[in-house]
Amino acid sequence: MNLWDKGGKTQESTISFTCDRDRHYDERLAPYDIVGSMAHTVMLEKCRIIGPDEKARLISGLSLLFAEAGKGNLQIGKEYEDIHSYVEFRLQDNAGEAAGRLNTGRSRNDQIITDIHLWLRHQSAILAVEIHKLAGLFLELSKNNESALMPGFTHMQTAMVSSFGLWFAAYAESLCDDLQLLADASSFTNASPLGTAAGYGTTLAIDRKLTASLLKFDRLIVTSPYAQMSRGRTERIIANAIASVANSLGRFSSDVLLFMSPGYGFITLPDDLTTGSSIMPHKKNPDLFELIRARCNKLQCVPNEIVMMTTGLPPGYNRDYQELKAVLFDSFDEMRDLVAAVRSTAGGLIIKRDIMNDGRYNDIYSVEEANKMALRGMPFRDAYRVVASMAGSGTFEPTGLNDYTHIGSIGNTGTGLIKKRIEKIMVGFRKAYSPQELFDSIIHGELNSQYSR
Repeated sequence: MNLWDKGGKTQESTISFTCDRDRHYDERLAPYDIVGSMAHTVMLEKCRIIGPDEKARLISGLSLLFAEAGKGNLQIGKEYEDIHSYVEFRLQDNAGEAAGRLNTGRSRNDQIITDIHLWLRHQSAILAVEIHKLAGLFLELSKNNESALMPGFTHMQTAMVSSFGLWFAAYAESLCDDLQLLADASSFTNASPLGTAAGYGTTLAIDRKLTASLLKFDRLIVTSPYAQMSRGRTERIIANAIASVANSLGRFSSDVLLFMSPGYGFITLPDDLTTGSSIMPHKKNPDLFELIRARCNKLQCVPNEIVMMTTGLPPGYNRDYQELKAVLFDSFDEMRDLVAAVRSTAGGLIIKRDIMNDGRYNDIYSVEEANKMALRGMPFRDAYRVVASMAGSGTFEPTGLNDYTHIGSIGNTGTGLIKKRIEKIMVGFRKAYSPQELFDSIIHGELNSQYSR
């Protein structure tokens, strides 16, 4: 069943190639597509394009389909091309001829963008909650390991004294910035394309502001052509935010792998977080963190993948855009799995507490000694040369660690400030609007409207 069927015959292989894989992704869009259709139906009646009885039959039929989707029973079979045709044809079973009125004043082109915007807005908030939990774990680990000292490095050489508390706090702050990027990216999804039709508007006197309000969008995509031009751009912006999270988790995994290596020995993993070798009995391999690193690196390629799929496309809708769904949905799935994997394992890291007792790290205290001399009145450059001479001749002996008091240092990691920033960012994700929330809002508005009559 094709909405564009004019009585001709398209080869089955063509339909299969263009639709088979896409149906799987469209099933995930079903509840979003249905609430979008409900908002469109309400608007059509308000604008007197359809009658009250037609609206009532459509809302009733759409409500049944929404319940079906909520139970996980909605499957788009091969007899349907996509979620849009599925909804329209299925409506005929319980809305009769009114089903044919549903698509008045819109196109599948603006429908799919609306569906994706609703999906992205909701799923970004779900992902943000998971990232928030992981950042909270890093903040907790930071506080628990404030006194666990470790060497800090520059140029892969020992540089200054650091701590595991500072290390965990740094990754919490990195996730904080990632959350801000995701919040900013999500704002691009909060614009309604509904009513722009195929990209050139419609001669019908529809009310685009009403549908935007019903679907809780902050604003409109104003010009009809830009709705189509925004395809790929919005997805790329979101993908960049996901890539930023992937960068943070990938770097954390690389640190863990480095710190576990024999040359460092700062961290070990419990047996239940390692695998073994088929030939070497002693091996305990950190496969999990290696795979996290690889998959994070793969996710960082997604924005460029989207660019390559959409660069140079001519104006208006192009079927190329269909391929964005697979890339986008798979990225969200992968990112949620990665966040969950890091969250379930980071707390299991076994940290060595006496690292700095190793004599090979003595020279790392040279800055401490130069600072002590500077505090006693010696110009820092003179102190630098004195300590450098001792370190170079092998006569340098550390006398102890100075007090660190400034924010962002060993003695004051600043976890409280990071937590406040994260909580402030998370406020922006509170209005995620799940399909159920949108459905309830529309139905509640309809009931109130009927009561007021």
